[in-house]
Amino acid sequence: MPRATNDKRIQIAPSSPIRRSSAGLGQLTLVEHALCPLDPTQSLRENLIFETGYYYSDKNRHQKKAAVKVTCPGGLSPSDEFYLWGLLALTFADCDPSSVSGAGADSEFHATPHFCLRQLGMIDQHGKRGGRQYQAFANTLDRLAQVSYASDAFYDPVRAEHRKVRFGFLSYSLPLDPQSSRAWRIAWDPIFFDLVRPLGGQFRFDLECYRALDPAARRLFLLVSKIFDRRDTTPRFDLEHLAVDVLGFSPTVAPRNQRIKLQRVFSALVDAGILAGPVTIEKQASAMKSGSGYSVVLHRGPRFNKPPLPTAEADSRSPLRDALLALKFDPPAANRLLREFPKPMLREWLDITLAARERYGAKFFKRTPQAYLVDNLQAARSSGRTPPEWWHELRSRERQESRTLPGSAPSAAQTSATPEHTAAVLRRLQDTVFGVQLRAAEPDGAGD
Repeated sequence: MPRATNDKRIQIAPSSPIRRSSAGLGQLTLVEHALCPLDPTQSLRENLIFETGYYYSDKNRHQKKAAVKVTCPGGLSPSDEFYLWGLLALTFADCDPSSVSGAGADSEFHATPHFCLRQLGMIDQHGKRGGRQYQAFANTLDRLAQVSYASDAFYDPVRAEHRKVRFGFLSYSLPLDPQSSRAWRIAWDPIFFDLVRPLGGQFRFDLECYRALDPAARRLFLLVSKIFDRRDTTPRFDLEHLAVDVLGFSPTVAPRNQRIKLQRVFSALVDAGILAGPVTIEKQASAMKSGSGYSVVLHRGPRFNKPPLPTAEADSRSPLRDALLALKFDPPAANRLLREFPKPMLREWLDITLAARERYGAKFFKRTPQAYLVDNLQAARSSGRTPPEWWHELRSRERQESRTLPGSAPSAAQTSATPEHTAAVLRRLQDTVFGVQLRAAEPDGAGD
């Protein structure tokens, strides 16, 4: 039986050797096991229920196995994990740079799909907007939004204890028009996000290296990246546990074929410099009751000895910069706005400006969309100007229409009320009881 690797003493050094713009971000407990079967013909089935587990040490240092159930109404592909870890990294990269642990990270991430796919290396900066990649990205978000995760012993890095948990990953709101320049809104499940946010709940890894591997090798790469951050060898893994619970191979695969498949995974990671070779599978003198009789210890490869890479400029990483450039601000002006105004304020008025341009056209603006945005930002900062009512109505209508689209399903994260939802309910109550609209007048930059 393998020793536990879910060690609460793990600490991630602030000076990670991975460049933030090319880094993925993993959650320490989730990488202990597969989230779905490796075979996409099995994992992409509707109403998939995947049961697995991982080993951990309790407070008395007794080894136990946690039970995990992943419910996927829309199915789940192993390749969807790439977007899960990549979007988490982009979310934390967009937080206050002085917050190393991510304590200042916003649980909502707003960005255009072009920005996300470019940052994740799926397209280059000249890539065509829209089309197949956008649709595949939207499909992945939809599957991730439907996932419900449950574990009877998930490690909580804040409370420093294992707890029974159930959470979703994310929910989303997308413009209905595929040609829209407005940002896609991704809201992380609050319990899941609180488990990722602390320094002791996350680790960074090389996303470019991860993307180059096949799904089985990706999963093992994440697990050893977590371990090799603090030691040169892994615990001794039982081969059946490694193949089935960690990597997601079918439990019906014969033990001999499991060993063959695992050797291919080991070889791929040795070739990538992630593991030191050769990897030797050892036959145990007496097999444990729950074990396969074969085990392996993996050794740290030379890739983890690389010097730190240069860090990208913060302005060029901001998803808001894409929206500003879409409004025809030049790069210096866009960077100035990013530095001058609070991110939530800039994000909100950017969406309002883009929505006005797409909904009403150029006639809406007395001068230009750029002047409209700057005027509203200055007024919001100086006198607390609030968004126009038509924008709240538009967003409410978009949410209603997205829920009625064929194939749409409520996400696991939608059960918790968001501040925006609460504010909308309060506005309706005020309008009903008092018969007045408590909204500010249209800003000076707007037309009729």
